[in-house]
Amino acid sequence: MAYTTIDNPELYFQAKTYTGNGTAIGSGGLAITLDGEEDMQPDFVWIKERNNATNHQVYDAVRGVTKRLYSDGNYDEDANSEGLTTFGSNGFTLGSDGSSNGSSDTYVAWCWKAGAGSGSSNTDGGINTTSTSVSQTAGFSISTWTGTGSNATVGHGLGAVPKFITTKARSDAYDWYTYHASIGNTKNVYINLTNAESGASANFHNNTDPTSSVWTSGGNIYNVDYTFVTYAFAEVQGFSKIGSYTGNGNADGTFVYTGFRPAYVMLKDKGNAENWFIFDNKRDGYNVNKILLYANTTTEDTTTGANQIDLLSNGFKCRSSNNGTNRSGATGFIYMAFAEQPFVNSKGVPANAR
Repeated sequence: MAYTTIDNPELYFQAKTYTGNGTAIGSGGLAITLDGEEDMQPDFVWIKERNNATNHQVYDAVRGVTKRLYSDGNYDEDANSEGLTTFGSNGFTLGSDGSSNGSSDTYVAWCWKAGAGSGSSNTDGGINTTSTSVSQTAGFSISTWTGTGSNATVGHGLGAVPKFITTKARSDAYDWYTYHASIGNTKNVYINLTNAESGASANFHNNTDPTSSVWTSGGNIYNVDYTFVTYAFAEVQGFSKIGSYTGNGNADGTFVYTGFRPAYVMLKDKGNAENWFIFDNKRDGYNVNKILLYANTTTEDTTTGANQIDLLSNGFKCRSSNNGTNRSGATGFIYMAFAEQPFVNSKGVPANAR
């Protein structure tokens, strides 16, 4: 059995719930402190209001504070002076924008650590990135770069082959072009859309698998002088898992082994027009998740009354016949998951189930 290299996953990923105070930056704003005894400086913060239908807010330390994208739309980047204004050593600060800090409104923030800062240029590919912030330990990098008008390779800095890569144009209204290893290099999915996987085309990744140093942009992802941001994820034993499963259509659903107790799971039926479901360990607060959020819609927290997935000590299990999570006969579901606690720590000692 392989052991994890990350005994404390909350140093690299956390889901954080909080209540807004509506205070503007000029009056101090709202400082969000992440959990744990050690600091976790977030470099990628994805916020969703839970009690109102508002856009998802996506910020990262490479593009810089106040610069916002939306996972539920193809909108270009905008500047929000009352959005996220500081990436701190153990959290972040928000202004009074209602999508992230409305008075008495409730929110969830999904937070990843990359290189603890804005990074530096990566020159491994045919296109030099403007900046890349990377944690090889956590298998996560953020890169900004500019298109040249031709197919090209772009460095990611992971030192391992990424299995999930999503790219968004910052300077133009573009969908979130997304590579998932379970779909392959000829097809594509879009985080902001319900679309099933696309038909085969070289326009996504030039029919080329990513390597441990670069990924390839095809004809749809290289427009000359457009600026882009790319988030790349590689699997790390006991911390992250990126894969696929087949649904069975009943409440005694498919079990998916990850090697850890998940803190976060995002999944999508790749063969049908379905939402991107997001589950975490904070909104429900216990193993069985009933509360739904979708990466591709503005919809607030939705409680179905029925169990959806069960976050277990070594993976997750579908607990519903919901077509979006456990469709019988589906061509397959793709997912990406991050750990709350590894099943077995770096010394080979089993962790405790919740």
